[in-house]
Amino acid sequence: VQLQASGGGLVQTGGSLRLSCAATVRTFRSGAMGWFRQAPGKEREFVAAINYSGARTYYADVVKGRFTISRESAENTVYLQMNSLKPEDTAVYYCAAGHYGSNWRSYDLWGQGTLVTVSS
Repeated sequence: VQLQASGGGLVQTGGSLRLSCAATVRTFRSGAMGWFRQAPGKEREFVAAINYSGARTYYADVVKGRFTISRESAENTVYLQMNSLKPEDTAVYYCAAGHYGSNWRSYDLWGQGTLVTVSS
């Protein structure tokens, strides 16, 4: 498994969760990493991306100021810190590796997804 996402769960509105995406060394060093999400009945949606060095980050407007993406080279892991969660954040969250940006087609490798449920 080249990407392993974890950290999802059930949280109340206003709560926080931290998602992790563990990668192989080769995958982690291959380029940018991103997080996407897909809610039931909806299309896959970009959440956040971080470039190879970690110097550049990019967020969807709906999560800007609430979510933070980061990468830890020593652990080959990318994190998504999610604060002030809202019911509309409920979705399966996927991590991906590929080219920096918000287009899911730019990402070559995908993790299995982790479910985040925000109760009202």
